[in-house]
Amino acid sequence: MKSDVMPVTTPGRARPGTRAVPPGATPAGTMPAPRRLGVRARRAWTRWLLVLVLAVLSVPFVFPTWWMATSSLKPMSEILRRVPTVWPQDPSLEAYGRVFTLQPFAQQYWNSLYIAVLVTLGTMLVAAMAGYAFARIRFPGANALFVLVLVGLLVPSEVTIVPLFRIVNSLGLIDTHWPLIVIPVLGAPAVLAVFIMRQFFLGLPVELEEAGRIDGLGRWGVFWRIAVPLSRSALGAVAIFTFLKSWNLYLEPIVYLSSKENFTLPQALTQYVDAYGGPMWNVQLAATTLTVLPVLAVFLVAQKQFVQGLAHSGLKG
Repeated sequence: MKSDVMPVTTPGRARPGTRAVPPGATPAGTMPAPRRLGVRARRAWTRWLLVLVLAVLSVPFVFPTWWMATSSLKPMSEILRRVPTVWPQDPSLEAYGRVFTLQPFAQQYWNSLYIAVLVTLGTMLVAAMAGYAFARIRFPGANALFVLVLVGLLVPSEVTIVPLFRIVNSLGLIDTHWPLIVIPVLGAPAVLAVFIMRQFFLGLPVELEEAGRIDGLGRWGVFWRIAVPLSRSALGAVAIFTFLKSWNLYLEPIVYLSSKENFTLPQALTQYVDAYGGPMWNVQLAATTLTVLPVLAVFLVAQKQFVQGLAHSGLKG
């Protein structure tokens, strides 16, 4: 019969099968409480130091935006002071009201918005189909054709603007938005999007497509029901790239557009001048602040997909 009485051990003497622990020492694998507090304190100081360094390094990037937003609330006299002010002494929204009264800024805002949205959606569709074709469909001359497409990245837009203008003029599309929509979707600006989508589709497992074909899906069904849903991160990166490029497009609107009602925002920002041709800085900065808002919104909403898309596009080549 086993005894219920626990064996009595004396300090400094270990139980059978265990190692004795000297008096005042801590068991193996543990750390004294003062030492643990010191390690935590050092980690906290390191983290706060890193945050401070990153905050200082972000000043050159954040300060121009801060200066733009705050200067839009200042009068011209305060903007042109010898000693600049970080915050407006007498903030006013008068410049924002003049943005819409001096020219049809609301119409120009809508022009840039709907053009950027259409170009983004069209580029995503074309890039997804072209990238999938280059990645999954084997046909003669596929690699040579893809290299030829990549050459479009090496050709500046200023080189092709004259022949494109002659083509658009012959079609009677001058002073319309069609050149700003069709050319970016089907031309050289979409080459980077095709490259990103091709790199992403190369990294997809072939077993997924084989499973789709066993279920009776054809080539289009595999692309639309399997490949496209899995490529959301890459499509997010393409959407951000394309939207920003279309939103900031400046040269092409100057060439193709001539009436203020058809202007886009980059072109409209240059029209806020006084009677002597000098820039109205507070009004220009107010219009620029309003122009930046959609860009910030798009990036904040899709920044996760943007980072994932860039990461996945380099997995396999």
